[in-house]
Amino acid sequence: MKVVIPGGTGQVGTILDRALTAAGHDVLILTRRPVREREIHWDGETPGSWAEAVDGSDVVINLAGRSVSCRYTADNLRAMMDSRVNSTRVVGEAIHAAARPPRVWLQMSTATIYAHRHDAPNDEATGVLGGAEPGVPGYWAYSVEIARAWERAQEEAATPHTRKVALRSAMVMSPDRGGVFDILSRLARLGLGGPVAGGRQYVSWIHERDFVRAVEFLIDRDDIAGPVNIAAPVPLPQGAFMRELRAAWGVPVGLPATTWMAGLGAFALRSDTELLLKSRRVVPGRLSAAGFSFDHGQWPDAGRDLVRRWREERRHRRAAPPHGAGDRPRSVG
Repeated sequence: MKVVIPGGTGQVGTILDRALTAAGHDVLILTRRPVREREIHWDGETPGSWAEAVDGSDVVINLAGRSVSCRYTADNLRAMMDSRVNSTRVVGEAIHAAARPPRVWLQMSTATIYAHRHDAPNDEATGVLGGAEPGVPGYWAYSVEIARAWERAQEEAATPHTRKVALRSAMVMSPDRGGVFDILSRLARLGLGGPVAGGRQYVSWIHERDFVRAVEFLIDRDDIAGPVNIAAPVPLPQGAFMRELRAAWGVPVGLPATTWMAGLGAFALRSDTELLLKSRRVVPGRLSAAGFSFDHGQWPDAGRDLVRRWREERRHRRAAPPHGAGDRPRSVG
């Protein structure tokens, strides 16, 4: 199977590239900074010779978009919007123009599209989309509008021979350096992984191996199109989520943080408090109804597995010889 992954050099792209390549598939990456032989240059905005890779491919998985790990300034929010909408539009144009279009286009989206809520989980059929919740910062609505525009760009693309799926993904947990699990684990190991602002806000997540399995499942299921929640079936309140993560690391205590302390921490991490404070209670309604089963559906088990693998990979890295000159840190493509 030939798979093209625009924006495939970030954390999620690295996970998919690694797994699909190991499974024997031909994976090509579209990136602004190609280094390896199977990486192809594109700018994420305009048509170009990169479209030749799309023509004749079996699957396109578009992950392109500016990282959300930044301060939510007006400029950064606009860059998030433009990078997602423009890349989706131009991928749609390439598929439309292809003589042999891919049979399926998986488009990254986000669980952030749903409303901040504690009272009930959000599935695809009954979930409440965000943007009008009372008592939350006004700019949170713009994050929802980014997600809506992102999905709308795929919906409006003229690709009659290509099935389209929008991946409303929760946070993908992997032991890779610099990923969200790595950052949360660092806080837990330092004793800082306590409840934030009371810890009632829900954390939706998915283990990296279940994320890959869900992608493979959706590629194979010709009867599934449109938005699909990519999340483990049991989201947890943030306080409980971090308590289980601390237990996996053997850290008994985690200092709590108030809202203003969360703001300071987000500033230090060059991130935004929305990522800490918004309650994302998302469940995989369509995946579950279609018969998908999770290998790591409960956070305590998933957390323990990720901590074990994090330790194994660090031990392996310390024992390995220095990287060659051709290696590079992975970043958003």
